[in-house]
Parts: sequence; structure tokens; C-alpha cells
Amino acid sequence: MKFLKILSFLVFVFGAFSVHAQSSAELKRQRDQLTQQLEQLNHEYEETANNKKATLKQLNLLKQQINLREEKINNINSEVRNLDNQISESNNFVHNLQNQLDQLKKEYAAMVLFTYRNQSAYNKLMFIFAAKDFNQAYKRLKYLQQIGTYRERQANYIQETQTELHVKINELDENKKEKNTLLLDQEKEKETLGKEKNSQVAVVADLSRHEGQLKQQQQDVQKKIAKTNKQINAAIRREIEEARRKAEEEARAEQKAAAAKAKAENKEVVAVPKARMITKSSTTSEILNATPEAAKLSSDFLGNRGGLPWPVANGSVIQGFGIYMDNEGIKNESLGWDIRTNTGASVRAVFQGQVKSIENISGTFLIVIQHGEYFTAYSNLKSYSVTKGEKVGTKQAIGTVATDSSTGEAVVNFALYKGTTPVNPKIWLAPN
Repeated sequence: MKFLKILSFLVFVFGAFSVHAQSSAELKRQRDQLTQQLEQLNHEYEETANNKKATLKQLNLLKQQINLREEKINNINSEVRNLDNQISESNNFVHNLQNQLDQLKKEYAAMVLFTYRNQSAYNKLMFIFAAKDFNQAYKRLKYLQQIGTYRERQANYIQETQTELHVKINELDENKKEKNTLLLDQEKEKETLGKEKNSQVAVVADLSRHEGQLKQQQQDVQKKIAKTNKQINAAIRREIEEARRKAEEEARAEQKAAAAKAKAENKEVVAVPKARMITKSSTTSEILNATPEAAKLSSDFLGNRGGLPWPVANGSVIQGFGIYMDNEGIKNESLGWDIRTNTGASVRAVFQGQVKSIENISGTFLIVIQHGEYFTAYSNLKSYSVTKGEKVGTKQAIGTVATDSSTGEAVVNFALYKGTTPVNPKIWLAPN
């Protein structure tokens, strides 16, 4: 029974360690990915800084570096907490194993002493012959035989427990070493973070000498964003009204055909079922899913939530969805993602659908694609390779990203809508 308890305890602890191991592996993967991104940003920043002139691109790169550095420090904190938990559990595990080992040794010592005192063949025979009857004598004989077997088994338990104890002590030492390494890495990252924040202050001070030019650039960007959002909404509303018009026309045509058939057969006219009619009170979802094809496309798009490919093969988000503060401390709202990618990178559709709009926005292009009741918008394109009304497939190239002359960055703006409502791409796109 004691052996079964030990075995159950081992299974429980190993299960806990396996969960920690998975969590640690994921944290290490994230840390490595953040380190790689930081190295790439640092390389680009050094190239920009060598121009000996503070630019908006430097500020943006520093902002990204600081955000990633803080994320990496938080990641290291999580790893340290994880290791602390593992060290604590290892300590408890070692303590319990030591107690089990001490108990096994005591029991084994008592058993050896008993065996020594009764090692004489005469004593064993007397123990058997002193039985009251044959049945009791047989049981005493079996008892003496089992003592030897049990002693061997106890010796094996002691040896296995000692081996396991040494293994766990070694693991504990490795965890402590890893924790110390992480803490050193964390201190280096904090030191680098401080330097980057000082650099940010210096760059902002340099840029403030060109405040008018900087503000003009920011105003131009905000105007372009506002114009893009307006064009996206206009394109979506046009499609909603077009879908409503087609549905109403089809309903009238169906009603007219039913009336003509009823008249020819001299029967009462049967009204079109309300479930199939589009009226002024119909919702956007009902309008956009009025046809079986549109409803299926909407369902397929929804079924791929969390697994849609990114609009570019390689990229990182520099501005997420929602409310944010710009460099001037002004509150703004992002209705999608700004994704920084390689110069001249190909922009691709995230799902099959139909191109509904291609617009020129201040020298760059906006493309809106419909996927049933869902719409995706791709803006800041240098060129496009599709036509309005064309059906496109998942990951099909639709154009190339434009590079901002003032910052030298290639950024594609991606937005996703359900009807006229913008939604966060984070819950729709696959993890990068």
C-alpha cells in the first residue's frame, strides 16, 4: 500500500511538471521570437541613426523597440515565476522523497533485525511446529517465504527512491541555474530599455526643432486615415444597398410570377413568405445573406475565425485595433491593424471573395473585398493587380505595399468588418 501511495504521488507530481514544461517551452519560444524581432529592429535603427539626422522613422523604430523590450521583460518575469513554482514543487518533492526514503530504511532495518534474530533453521521450525493446526502451520511457512521476497522488494524500493531523489535534486539545481541566467538577462534588458527611452527623448527633442513639419506629416496621415475609413464605409454601404435592391427585385419578380401562374390556373395568389422578403426593417446581416451563396460564404468565413492568413507573408503589427495616444498625446482610434512589412511586399486576400471597390487615396490604393456579410479592406497599396468585380481566392496577390517617403517604412493597413461594424483582426487572423 505504501508503494502504491508513492507511485500515485510520483504520477501526480510528474503530471504537474509536464504542464510546467509545456508552459516553459512556450515562454522560451516567445522569448526567442521577441529577441529575433528586437535584433531586426535594432539593425534597422542603427542604419537609420547613421544618417545623423533624427527622423520620424527613428522615433517609430524606438517606439517599437521599447514596446518589444517591455514585452520581453514581462515574458522573462513569467518564466521566472514559472521556475519559482517548479523550484518550490521540486523542493516539496525532494522533501517527501527524503521522508519516504527514511521510512523505507527504518522498515528495512527492522526487517533485517527480525530476520537476523530468526535466521536459525531451528527457530524457523519451532515457529512452524508451534502452530495450533495444519492450516496455521502452512500460513506460517508461507509467511517465512514471503519475508525474503518482501525484503528484496523493499531493497529495490529504497534503491529506486534514492535514484529518483538524486534526479530531482539535479533538476532542482538546473532550475536554479536557469533562473539566475534569466535574472541576469532581465537586468540587461532593463538597462537597454533605459538607454532606448533616453534615445527616444533625444530623438523627440531633435524632432521638436522640426515641429511644424512633423505636425504636418501627422495631420496628413490622419487625413489619409479618415479618408480611407470614409471610403471603406461608403463601399460597404453601397454593397448593402445593392444587395437590398437585388433582393427586393427578386421578391417582386417572384411575386409577379406567382400571380401570373395563379391567374393562368385560376387560383388564389400565394404571397411570398416573409422569411424570404427583404424590407426596410431587414437587418444588414439578413440583406447580405439573402442568397444561399452569400450565406455559405459568410458561414465559411466565420468558420475560419482565428485561422485566416495574414495579408502579408511577413510582418509585425505597429498599431493595433482600438483607442491609442499618438506622439502628441492626442487620442485616436484605429479601426484595423497597421502592419509593417518588407519594401515592395505582396499584399494578399485573407479569404476568398469578390473585389467590390478599388479607390485612389492620396496617391495610394484601397481595395475592399466582400466575403458574404464580411468585408476586408487593404489600404496604402502602391499598386494593385485585380479588377472590380473579380473573384479572388485565399492568399491571392491583390497588389503591393507602398513605402512612406518620410519614414522609409512599408506599412499596409488592414481592416475587417462585419457589415458596417469594424472588428478586431486579432481574433480572426492566425497567430503570426
